[in-house]
Amino acid sequence: MSVATLALPKLTTMDEFWLLPDNGARCELLKGVVLELPPAGYEHGDLTMNVAAALKAHAQAHQLGRVVFESGFVVSRDPDTVRAPDCAFVSAERVPVPRPEKYFEGPPDLAVEVVSPGDTASDVHEKVTQWLDAGARLVWVIYPRTRTVVVYNSRKDATILRDDDTLSGEGVVPGFELPVGRIFE
Repeated sequence: MSVATLALPKLTTMDEFWLLPDNGARCELLKGVVLELPPAGYEHGDLTMNVAAALKAHAQAHQLGRVVFESGFVVSRDPDTVRAPDCAFVSAERVPVPRPEKYFEGPPDLAVEVVSPGDTASDVHEKVTQWLDAGARLVWVIYPRTRTVVVYNSRKDATILRDDDTLSGEGVVPGFELPVGRIFE
């Protein structure tokens, strides 16, 4: 009897991922596998900026922390996963000095994801689960087609907000409030 050897693909580490040449594509590292993502559409970018601008203004005014967009966060190791939310907030006490040049080790306190037309329900669920399992305290998922935001505090606690509701930073971004309708203006 002979034994066949199966060659498994080599997994990429976070450090190797960082050193990849910039080919202009958006990429994430999912369990050691590089995923190339299509560029975000115009509406996607506009909605992300609406949320990011409001969050940044509030965070700066109250010295609460940093707001970034499309920045990599290491959410798991061995194999490595580096995800980049559309927008994220990291509380002041968690921001290292000096700021990391590479990816942030760990999750943001708040991850914001804007759903693109090509995103499947399982893609969105996987991202939300990864953020929460890694320790994110709050996840906002924005659905442009339905003009809704789903707020996750945990895997078991989700709230759907509509145009006339107000998005709150709860205990994660204290004092932050944004009417949901303003996200879609």
